[in-house]
Amino acid sequence: MSGNDRDPSRAVQRICVLGATGSVGMATLDVIAAHPDRFEVFALTARRRLDELFVLCQRFRPRHAAVATAAEGRVLSARLRAAGIATEVLSGAGALCELAAHPEVDAVMAAIVGAAGLAPCLAAAAAGKRLLLANKEALVVGGALFVAAVERGGATLLPIDSEHSAIFQCLPEDRSTWHERVAHIVLTASGGPFRGRDPKTLARVTPDEACAHPNWVMGRKISVDSATMMNKALEVIEAHYLFDLAPEQIEVVIHPQSIIHSMVVCRDQSVLAQLGTPDMRVPIAYGLAYPDRIASGSAALDWKSLAALTFEPADLALYPSLGLAWDALRAPPGTSAVLNAANEEAVAAFLAGTVSFDRIHSVNCRTVETLLPEPGAADSLESLLALDAEARRRAGQILKGYLQ
Repeated sequence: MSGNDRDPSRAVQRICVLGATGSVGMATLDVIAAHPDRFEVFALTARRRLDELFVLCQRFRPRHAAVATAAEGRVLSARLRAAGIATEVLSGAGALCELAAHPEVDAVMAAIVGAAGLAPCLAAAAAGKRLLLANKEALVVGGALFVAAVERGGATLLPIDSEHSAIFQCLPEDRSTWHERVAHIVLTASGGPFRGRDPKTLARVTPDEACAHPNWVMGRKISVDSATMMNKALEVIEAHYLFDLAPEQIEVVIHPQSIIHSMVVCRDQSVLAQLGTPDMRVPIAYGLAYPDRIASGSAALDWKSLAALTFEPADLALYPSLGLAWDALRAPPGTSAVLNAANEEAVAAFLAGTVSFDRIHSVNCRTVETLLPEPGAADSLESLLALDAEARRRAGQILKGYLQ
């Protein structure tokens, strides 16, 4: 989804990395470091990992850094001054929006996990930035509001999730031709760590087991979402808004090897696919340099060692969360925001050891069933945040019921 880029003629593009200490943020910095002639780190943000952020500031010397609280900001600022680093430290949610919209920033990597990433993404969109979207929740929660902000601000929206980047790479540059050319898209999923497992045994799995993804290195929350397939459900919702597709035009198949990242089925039934090693640096490099292609640092596919590329249907008995995507898209606007908030609360409870893995889906379903968004609930950032807060409150009540 493209609008007007920032100044592409500038020799070095200044990058703001939101969520710098997460897996996507670190992969982004790895690509940036490999191309000092093209990219410069202007700002780094992190929610809590001060030690990791300090090390990154030492290495990249950004103009700005941002953390969650003023107290953490003072700690980081003192450490940076003692090390002779002139990085200015900001704090609070407003700092993220300020940096994302900063006039000297050319591109924003949106790698904050969860609904917390929506506000800075909206700020970057309104400021007309090149927005590299790894935070799928910005579209899941923001929906049409976020799409409208991108169009109004003249921003360039580039998907970074491997699946959506694959779809984007398979589509023609002229967005106006997408509807006449595309029959539907196919998002691939690895199946996660519990593929082929008896659903009756999932109540006993541990957070470490759920986070042991067979192909990708990801944060714990996203890893759990992959195990439940809620990650893929969120990607279905994201694809709906990114590519302006009807729910029935989006399909999901299990592809255990994670080599084909997704496919576009054309009107003539030709299938276009993007292949590559399961390495987030590939879509990140594509987003940073678009429309150019640069070295990502990823290993090349070894065709001699690829035994087979296989596909199988997604088992909704094993992955019931997946079906919630299409339900949410057909429900009143704002329902996907409710679903996302409930899931964030349920996954946090599972990772904390207070609820079993199999009850994540139950919490999500019960929250959505008890909170039907009213008209206008998805029309502004304020109303969406209020809906998000109410969904979290109700999910919390449901979670408490499981503890009694």
